[in-house]
Amino acid sequence: MSSEKKTDNKIQEYKGKVKETVGKTVGNESLEAEGKKDQTAGSLKNAGEKVKDAFRD
Repeated sequence: MSSEKKTDNKIQEYKGKVKETVGKTVGNESLEAEGKKDQTAGSLKNAGEKVKDAFRD
């Protein structure tokens, strides 16, 4: 289950990167900010999963 969550979190990070890049390209600051937020959220969730894994081992 943990690896599935990690994959979902990575996907969220990559989607955020795409949004940020598209936002920069078209000059949409809102989309750019949303992309950064998605990247941060995915990264934090992944960090949480790593902590859980450390305590499981």
